[in-house]
Amino acid sequence: MLKTFDDLIIWQKSYQLCLDIYRSTRNFLAEDKFELVAQMRSSAVSMPTKIAEGYGRKTTPEFIYLYHVTYGSLSEPETQ
Repeated sequence: MLKTFDDLIIWQKSYQLCLDIYRSTRNFLAEDKFELVAQMRSSAVSMPTKIAEGYGRKTTPEFIYLYHVTYGSLSEPETQ
């Protein structure tokens, strides 16, 4: 039984992706750090955050809505 949002496998995977993106962008060139790195990190951190927010809303429609927003956010670092 799920007790908190961090019991969700999708949250665990999105959080791990967020950590991976933060690690991998540490060594980007200086000229990329201000724009590209900021955008990648922002989209990465929004994924587990939105899943947690959806879980916290306590209604299925709101959770599903925020899940779909999260899925859209997944496309951002893939493109970048």
